[in-house]
Amino acid sequence: MSQAPHPPAAASPAERFREFWNSHLSWRRPLEAVIWILVFGLSAAANAVVTLIDAERNAVAMETWHAVVWEGSSALVALLLVPPLLWLCERWPLHADTWLRRLPAYVAASMAWSLIHVGGMVAVRRLVYAAMGDAYGFDWRVGLPYEYLKDVQTFALIVFMVHGYSWLWRRVQGEARMLDPPDSGIPAPQHGRETPERFLVRTLGREFLIAADDIEWLQASGNYVNLHVAGRAYPLRSTLAGIEEQLDPEQFVRIHRSYLVRLGQVESIEPLDTGDARVHMRGGTVLPCSRSQREAIRARFTAAAGTGRKLLD
Repeated sequence: MSQAPHPPAAASPAERFREFWNSHLSWRRPLEAVIWILVFGLSAAANAVVTLIDAERNAVAMETWHAVVWEGSSALVALLLVPPLLWLCERWPLHADTWLRRLPAYVAASMAWSLIHVGGMVAVRRLVYAAMGDAYGFDWRVGLPYEYLKDVQTFALIVFMVHGYSWLWRRVQGEARMLDPPDSGIPAPQHGRETPERFLVRTLGREFLIAADDIEWLQASGNYVNLHVAGRAYPLRSTLAGIEEQLDPEQFVRIHRSYLVRLGQVESIEPLDTGDARVHMRGGTVLPCSRSQREAIRARFTAAAGTGRKLLD
């Protein structure tokens, strides 16, 4: 008999915090965007004030708008460069067994990040200065190395924050791993694969089991695959192709390069004019279905039409 897909609710502060963490999944991305905007916006405002104070203390004539444009342009371009850096951290995360191998790529990325940042902020400053009837000059020979020394600190801080946040997310949300395979005396399943029946999840110092039969859908996320069970997502250190090879192909079907669903959890399929489709899950989640996978899942879904589910035409 499989155990419950998640531990029973508890009144402890740690469990309440985990429930809050789970409930904020739907607004995680907007919240993160607001946080990044506040971080760069407040930093730019503080730096502009410090620049004006330093100019006054050193008896240097400076227009207020100069300081605002300098710091504002730097913060704006850096903020626009955050999404590509987040993608890099998600696509090639730094772990104890990978950080040394991936460090050169991160160093190269920091140089490209700085070059684009400097070029973008100089372009913005020149546009604003021209609109104000002024001219902005930048000495690339001296300015570029100087700016890189500052940019690499910002780059490293963002990478550290992203990986620290991901670690905290996995710790609170729960991180899954496959249990060891059964003894050799246990007969193999009919489909010829060694299918994991249960996954071990560690969260907030506790361990519990989720059954493979309880998984509703899976989503690739960098070096992890998120196992979605009863409204929760448990990251598993694997690739989607790797876990797909171990799951029962009669129960799980690929609908997208980043999504794998349990066929029994599919409520309906909605074809789109583009040739792609939307897959509506029983819990209300809507997942993308690529054109290349659409006909395969339609055929599988139609074959299961006797269960009372419907196909949208």
